[in-house]
Amino acid sequence: MNGLKLPAWLSGQNSKALAAPILIIMMLAMMVLPLPTFVLDMFFSFNLALSIIILLTALYTVKPLDFMAFPAVLLVSTMLRLSLNVASTRVVLSEGHTGPDAAGKVIEAFGHFLIGGNYTVGIVVFVILTIINFVVVTKGAGRIAEVGARFALDAMPGKQMAIDADLNAGLIGEAEARSRRQQVSQEAEFYGSMDGASKYVKGDAIAGIIVTLVNVIGGLIVGMIQHDMAFGAALENYTLLAIGDGLVAQIPSLVISVAAGIIVSRVASDEDIGTQLISQLFAKPQVMYITAAIVGGMGIIPGMPHIPFIFLASLLAGGAYMMSQRARMAAAAAQTAPEEAAAAAVAAPEPEEASWQDIVPVDTLGLEVGYRLIPLVDKGQGGELLRRIKGIRKKFAQEVGFLSPPVHIRDNLELKPSAYRITLKGVEVGGGEAHAGQFLAINPGMVTGALPGAATTDPAFGLPAVWIEAAMREQAQAMGYTVVDAGTVVATHLNHLITTHAAELMGRQELQQLLDHLGKESPKLVEDLVPKLLPISTLQKVLQNLLIEGVHIRDMRTIIETLAEYAPQVQDPNDLTAQVRIALGRAIVQQIFAASNELSVMTLDNRLERLLMQALQTSGADGAGIEPGLADALAMQTANAARQQEQMGLTPVLLVPGPLRPLLARFLRRAIPQLKVLSHAEVPETKTIKVTSLVGNAA
Repeated sequence: MNGLKLPAWLSGQNSKALAAPILIIMMLAMMVLPLPTFVLDMFFSFNLALSIIILLTALYTVKPLDFMAFPAVLLVSTMLRLSLNVASTRVVLSEGHTGPDAAGKVIEAFGHFLIGGNYTVGIVVFVILTIINFVVVTKGAGRIAEVGARFALDAMPGKQMAIDADLNAGLIGEAEARSRRQQVSQEAEFYGSMDGASKYVKGDAIAGIIVTLVNVIGGLIVGMIQHDMAFGAALENYTLLAIGDGLVAQIPSLVISVAAGIIVSRVASDEDIGTQLISQLFAKPQVMYITAAIVGGMGIIPGMPHIPFIFLASLLAGGAYMMSQRARMAAAAAQTAPEEAAAAAVAAPEPEEASWQDIVPVDTLGLEVGYRLIPLVDKGQGGELLRRIKGIRKKFAQEVGFLSPPVHIRDNLELKPSAYRITLKGVEVGGGEAHAGQFLAINPGMVTGALPGAATTDPAFGLPAVWIEAAMREQAQAMGYTVVDAGTVVATHLNHLITTHAAELMGRQELQQLLDHLGKESPKLVEDLVPKLLPISTLQKVLQNLLIEGVHIRDMRTIIETLAEYAPQVQDPNDLTAQVRIALGRAIVQQIFAASNELSVMTLDNRLERLLMQALQTSGADGAGIEPGLADALAMQTANAARQQEQMGLTPVLLVPGPLRPLLARFLRRAIPQLKVLSHAEVPETKTIKVTSLVGNAA
């Protein structure tokens, strides 16, 4: 026999999904259907166990999002308590005249053992628990959740910009960026839900008081009128049952309220709340010594209980002594290592004669750091910058189309302690300062206030920024700043410079490696071009021309095929570059305009275009025959038009005839680095051209 097999909707993950609907239906049923006392005892016990589980889960939670089901759990547990109150009220009023065990053993136990069978004590204890729950715990947790939700919402734009900055710098991938964006959104939703869910606990406390009063008053009426009980007997009997019923609901409610307060009041860390308390509250021996002295002094005062105070003072002093000894041993071990290294050092050998080995080749890419930044690049100290540099090179290879040279990192004692510099072929191309342990708050132009700290500028893009302490990170993000750590500052600057100088990084060795990689898939394609039709130096110049203008060379197949087609007739690198750009036109336009079908561009006035064509025919491709006045007017008017394009949120693109494109691209590159110059032949036929401004109206 094969045996019985559960349906698919009752097995695996689907069975877990049925838990919540079944529990909700059971709670609704408890409000309507009468329950036996044994079932009530089971549900009251389950309610108490559930509250303990929730509290312990909150204590061992590292981040609030690890328990993001808490608002829903809070609602379900509150409804469970109210359902039990309704079910127990029905039993108390209908069977309360039979004795204190009428509503089950759990309520009887709370009525007798916890309050000693004295309803006056029970009323006082119940009122105190309700006040603690309602006035202190619930109100405080609700306020923290409200403020947390507000700060989480205010900080969302800054956090999103920080994620985008890491993604653009190649520090994270698209999947991780999507996950981090989801976490930011979930955090805001969590605190917002907690703010609303805390109102459930507040209402539960009020409902507990009302239900208890109803049970007492209703019990007196039922006992005296329907069951002919004396006033004193009815008061004692029904009050004990009502107070026991109230306590058996209020104690789990108080436990869950404490769990809610712990969840929303903890600061994000990699440790649970218990580890944080022990490692931070009892971390300083001096504090424990002073506390031991104060407690011990109180213990020797006449009339004070000597044994508890002196015993506690001894424990504190002993713990402080053990912590001091442990710290002293760690310091001694740290001092021994340098002394042993010094003792093992030998006398310096005699200097040797100079040799060819003393000539050290210049690093293509170099990063030099001051001594305070060494932890960022030291793998033994957990330097994150090394991993980020690997990510930068990988992202560069994927986007630009070739593998950049490795970045050689070394310390430089001639630099300021917190300074760094980036070199290209031994020459500094960028540098700045990064303060390890601090964060750079970058002003993207829409912040809501100023921050205290050392004012500076973002080394990569020149935006105003401030170095702030780690404790102000959340505040800065809430004010709209983009906040990044020191390692990210250096990595972003390095990524920007590598992209800017991509043409200089395309050396002969890198080109040969690229051809070898392409030859594995298309060996015949590479062999037919290099060196049969085109020398490798000309191919290198063509690729460098493309990279200088920010054109990616990922599509090497199209580049090689185009060069193979025109190389028999043309050998000039600039003319070959123009043909390759036409072949890559669709990719170039997509790189600038993304998925837009309408291209908003600037064009030249007809009169200016004719003047430039005449100058080109007179002077050749270098454009040396352009009059200085015409050149100045062209540069100024193009800069103004580009500025207007940027103010409209558009990429400044100048569309010109093919013969003028190389000339204008070279001429305007220094004055307007962000300008892209396209020729008419590079625009695909499927795109629509929209002219937004005309350059040269006043020429």
